[in-house]
Amino acid sequence: MALIKEIDYGTPIRVSDQSVTLTIDGQSVTVPAGTSVMAAAMHAGTQIPKLCATDSLEPFGSCRLCLVEIDGRRGTPASCTTPAENGMVVHTQSDKLARLRKGVMELYISDHPLDCLTCSANGDCELQTQAGTVGLREVRYGYDGANHVSKNSELYLPKDESNPYFAYDPSKCIVCNRCVRACEEVQGTFALTIAGRGFDSRVAAGPTDFFNSECVSCGACVQACPTATLQEKSVIAMGQPEHAKVTTCAYCGVGCSFKAEMQGDRIVRMVPYKDGKANEGHSCVKGRFAYGYATHQDRITKPMVRERITDPWREVSWEEAIQHAASAFKRIQAQYGRDSVGGITSSRCTNEEAYLVQKLVRAAFGNNNVDTCARVCHSPTGYGLMSTLGTSAGTQDFKSVEDADVILVIGANPTDGHPVFGSRMKKRLRWGAKLIVADPRRIDLVKSPHIKATHHLPVKPGSNVALVNALAHVVVTEGLIDEVYVRERCDLKDFEIWARFIADERHAPEAVQELTGCDPAEVRAAARLYAKGGAAAIYYGLGVTEHSQGSTMVMGMANLAMATGNIGKPGAGVNPLRGQNNVQGSCDMGSFPHELTGYRHVSDDATRETFEALWGAELSPNPGLRITNMLDEAVAGTFKGLYIQGEDIAQSDPDTHHVTAGLRAMECIVVQDLFLNETAKYAHVFLPGASFLEKDGTFTNAERRISRVRQVMAPMGGYGDWEGTVLLANALGYRMDYTHPSQIMDEIASLTPSFAGVSYAKLEELGSIQWPCNDKAPQGTPMMHVDRFVRGLGRFMLTEFVASDERTTRKFPLILTTGRILSQYNVGAQTRRTANSLWHPEDVLEIHPFDAESRGIVDGDLISLESRSGDIALKARVTERMQPGVVYTTFHHAKTGANVITTDYSDWATNCPEYKVTAVQVRRTNRPSDWQARFYEEDISLTRIAQTLDAAE
Repeated sequence: MALIKEIDYGTPIRVSDQSVTLTIDGQSVTVPAGTSVMAAAMHAGTQIPKLCATDSLEPFGSCRLCLVEIDGRRGTPASCTTPAENGMVVHTQSDKLARLRKGVMELYISDHPLDCLTCSANGDCELQTQAGTVGLREVRYGYDGANHVSKNSELYLPKDESNPYFAYDPSKCIVCNRCVRACEEVQGTFALTIAGRGFDSRVAAGPTDFFNSECVSCGACVQACPTATLQEKSVIAMGQPEHAKVTTCAYCGVGCSFKAEMQGDRIVRMVPYKDGKANEGHSCVKGRFAYGYATHQDRITKPMVRERITDPWREVSWEEAIQHAASAFKRIQAQYGRDSVGGITSSRCTNEEAYLVQKLVRAAFGNNNVDTCARVCHSPTGYGLMSTLGTSAGTQDFKSVEDADVILVIGANPTDGHPVFGSRMKKRLRWGAKLIVADPRRIDLVKSPHIKATHHLPVKPGSNVALVNALAHVVVTEGLIDEVYVRERCDLKDFEIWARFIADERHAPEAVQELTGCDPAEVRAAARLYAKGGAAAIYYGLGVTEHSQGSTMVMGMANLAMATGNIGKPGAGVNPLRGQNNVQGSCDMGSFPHELTGYRHVSDDATRETFEALWGAELSPNPGLRITNMLDEAVAGTFKGLYIQGEDIAQSDPDTHHVTAGLRAMECIVVQDLFLNETAKYAHVFLPGASFLEKDGTFTNAERRISRVRQVMAPMGGYGDWEGTVLLANALGYRMDYTHPSQIMDEIASLTPSFAGVSYAKLEELGSIQWPCNDKAPQGTPMMHVDRFVRGLGRFMLTEFVASDERTTRKFPLILTTGRILSQYNVGAQTRRTANSLWHPEDVLEIHPFDAESRGIVDGDLISLESRSGDIALKARVTERMQPGVVYTTFHHAKTGANVITTDYSDWATNCPEYKVTAVQVRRTNRPSDWQARFYEEDISLTRIAQTLDAAE
């Protein structure tokens, strides 16, 4: 194995229908029009020296190292800023060029430390490499004059080591501007600048240090830096990596590809992979740096069992743990019936692992009691898009946003929740696309450097359907419908019924203003822009789905897109931004109780017979229990056993008191995870899980992209997650004989039409594949519904607004909505065990100044947040990002217990919890809630158990 070296063409690879042919060093080269001379030379295999140029950034032309000679032109132009032209004759080598390049390099080195042997970038430094390339052997100018190297110099600047992940050493800065440009062009944060002028110039993170600046620690600046000016602290501490493997990030639904660069089995750094189609070489703070949880001291690496949840854990062998679990499940089914046990698959685990868990439940348990965390986030996406378009997935690839003229973001915060896609979106906005944001909060996309939404619709939580109906009302009543598209692509009868329904004046923006809180004029202007502004794309998140009308809202957005012809063409579509890395995949794999893989109902005889023939087991035709049903049945005394792989429902699911009551009532809970999470407090068997760095398999991201996950280190617990499931199935008497996850994918492909052409061999060939991939689409499908909808004709659905049963009252006058923050992820099990917690050490409550002042609350006060379900205590953050009457918090920290106060209301079609609408009251307090006090006691108890196990070991 070796490091993976990717070609750097120096300037971006251009795409054009036209080509030009030129001669470089006597060789004829044909490239797309707009390609630079530097990139053309690289196409021909000739690397021109460079320092300020890299192909992730637009050409800059400042280093003067890439000079060339061109017949018929005076001087020595920079090859990075000179476009290739037909007939051009270029010379990259001559005595004159060698002399000029050597002189330029000599000037750089005269103000640079000559500590190459001890420098952390030794062996990976472009300045060092280019000095060798141009043949520099001595520096005539010496170091006696003004320079930035000597600590005694007035120009000397100390190192900035404030960021937990990388250090900044100004003495090694060559002012190439690559980091500044990366922050602008790739990330779009504009946090860096060049301070000073002339010889005094140096990179700066504004008037403060890196940690306290606007830097979001995406790593783009570190990636762009050609020297050790910006360097990962892991490399400084450990030295250079010696081999690498490409894998897929295990955080959000963007699915970024990374090179895991290693020393033996130790990871040195994660480097974003340029050939990754989802991220194209970019990253965020989580994927780039927050991988330390994988080797954190809290990892549980040995199986444990206990008879009662009040007993201490006892470390056992895998064999004993598996036999204990299997015996308990057999006993429970014998005593309470076949349907008394079930399983939960994980959206953090691989496709292959999710597939095996649902197979175990259906074939070994003999029922359909399997569900996944998508139940509590994106199940309305599945129902709504399946009903209207015929498939349970987004319609575009991420790159399609570059073709969008209008972008409508509803109930999503891409810069925090999906930051790499958020950066891609911001780039398109800087290029001129128009933006509409519908969100109760003034998120960063509403206004940030060089970005400003054309319309911000501050929709009140719970009124999404009223808003989308109002937008559609404007489209219908103002004649903005794409009649040709609707006539050719949609069911006209359904459309006519819908059009009459939506044209009713009760859906007018003015009529619903009190419900939505949105200015009718703004709503009308936004609707006109969406309908007639060009290719329009909708991107939505949990602010859409986690409502009692989540499924209705998804159908409403599909209605709007179909009516305006905005599905099935570049830059247009309806796209869910999946929260976790494999939400899409876990759904594809048949993790819902009513569906087998590929979203086929368990009652379909032909489908079921196909599975029965391959699995060698009789399958039930009756849908099983959802997570919420399992807990209800547990409280009622009829559901007694649960296998949970990679999920923490005690923290992530709503109405914590009800969830824990259900868990407490069960007789055998098997948790397979990395850490002793909140659910593990109620478990009887704990099986060590494997991190993404210890897995082989695939993830499927929010754009239906299937990407390989490659094992870079051995599982710390001895087995991969899929192997634990195989052991349990075999112990239950149902034989599984896989020896590698590729065999599981082959089985998935044989049973699932949309995966029929997927294999590990094809993934190695293509890098990644967007399903459907089959005989009709052997290379995959970047864009869905191009000529026709998957269901045939698009179906318009009636979307009557029904107010949530959760209402504000005199006792609970405010509405709480929840979400995420950039540095943390989901329930925080991973990111809380990294330095990311320096940015977000605790959950806080955002509250508008008016609501704060009327309650005597100032910024930083400890407040009590109370609902009809319970109360918690956390600190207040007073901010005008909120609108009066609405408060907001995150749910990343278990000690906060945000879901103690969320209710049991849920989506009418899928039971997706209504996290986004909870009536609350906020008061100042001076103590934690009763629940939090109990949590601290239990946490101390778990710590003591862990210490006892450590001592015994």
